[in-house]
Formats: sequence, structure tokens, C-alpha cells
Amino acid sequence: MSMTEKTVERRLTDGVRRQGGLCYKFVSPGNDGVPDRIIVTPAGEVWFVELKTTVGRLSARQKLQISRLQANHANVAVLYGAEDVDRFLKALGGDAV
Repeated sequence: MSMTEKTVERRLTDGVRRQGGLCYKFVSPGNDGVPDRIIVTPAGEVWFVELKTTVGRLSARQKLQISRLQANHANVAVLYGAEDVDRFLKALGGDAV
């Protein structure tokens, strides 16, 4: 059974906070399709993270916003489900859930 996007988001948020980082909900009025979360690691690294279920898909607007961020050399991750979240948390230097 696949996790809901809300459950995947909670897994990320909890994991980042356990590592001592910040995990903000990203809402940018007038800029539809921005990633779901902005993460700031204890080392000061900033990530824009879009979360999806394992079967989720990026919308055209999300693809555009991600491309814009990447063109400006921002760290962007698109995570599909709990396994991607766990791998991302581990890569940030901490343990997965």
C-alpha cells in the first residue's frame, strides 16, 4: 500500500528536525508549482524539495519551477515515497526514519 503525500511529507519533516535542521512549508503566492518544502541543514545547506507518492507525477508547472530553481544553481530534490525520503535524509548526513 502506498503512503499518502501528507504521510511522506511528515516523514521528511520529522527526519529533518531529528537531524537538527529546519523544514519549512513553501508557499509562494502567484508562483504555482513551487516545491513543497524548503530545508535548511545544520551545515547551512538549503534544499527545495517536492514530495510525491510513489505513483505521483510532476505537473508541467512544477517542472517549470524546478527548472528555474536549477538554472539558478539551487539544490532541488523530487522525492517519490518513503524510500526516497529515507535515502535523502541519509545523504544529508543523518539516519533515515
